[in-house]
Amino acid sequence: MDKQLHEAIQYPDQTFPYIMYTHTLRQTIPKGRGFNDLHWHQELQITLATKGSLTIQINGIDFHLREGQAVFINKSVLHVVTRLTHDGEYVSFNFPEKLLAFYSGSAMEKNHVLPITNSYLLSYEIRGETEWQKQILRILWELKQEFESKNNWGWQYEISIKTVQLWLILISNMTLPSEESSKHNRLKQERLQLMLSFIHQSYADPITLKDIADAAHLSVSECTRSFKTSIHRTPYSYLVQYRINKSCELLQSTEYSITEIAQRVGFNHVNHFIQAFKKDRGMTPKEYQKNGVKEKGYR
Repeated sequence: MDKQLHEAIQYPDQTFPYIMYTHTLRQTIPKGRGFNDLHWHQELQITLATKGSLTIQINGIDFHLREGQAVFINKSVLHVVTRLTHDGEYVSFNFPEKLLAFYSGSAMEKNHVLPITNSYLLSYEIRGETEWQKQILRILWELKQEFESKNNWGWQYEISIKTVQLWLILISNMTLPSEESSKHNRLKQERLQLMLSFIHQSYADPITLKDIADAAHLSVSECTRSFKTSIHRTPYSYLVQYRINKSCELLQSTEYSITEIAQRVGFNHVNHFIQAFKKDRGMTPKEYQKNGVKEKGYR
């Protein structure tokens, strides 16, 4: 899988592999993958909208969360927050499945963890519409408070206990997908990741639609269908978007000319680059160099 899509989470304390990220349009604290950044990781994740509202895309399905609502994201699943209100904020709790098992080979791991995390259940919404969902949301707010005041004695125990309580409530009320549905979701995810990985590794080279399809051993039509179904855009649109994202990094961190940057990210003609960039960012590459931090709030 693509190392640029994969997030290797850097825990503040390796002896307690649990982290809470706080995300806004401007930053992610601690530093990590944030807004409008497609990625996956081995850890389980629960995202809670703490201010405003957001749209998070999980394996191609859009979930719209209002303040106080949450979603569980299984391990190894592609996800990205594509929309966040101007003053919005969300927190993401990330932890490995082993935290829920207590120890390797335990009855809890065998009966109540791996059947869920290996089932390819992609996500589960927690909107507060039932009493058990309200319980989970209350625990999430408590977890947020624990992380924000984690100098308290025994805070790791408090977080671990609350997380296990949350997990027990969640698995007691969810329905696992059928084996057939699970296999279909897994194959769909693996094919998409192969094609995205190819784009991320080869974006600077001339790439055809057939090249992208070949990366997952698909026909061109099936490749296009996969992209439209999973991330709601064509393969070419995603490629252009990714090239523009990479060009932004060069515009902000190098002194290359606009023409050279266009070539380095895979555009054959600088005019095509400028037009595509302006359509996506609402400004020219040259204007972005001066005013990049003032981009529109969300796309």
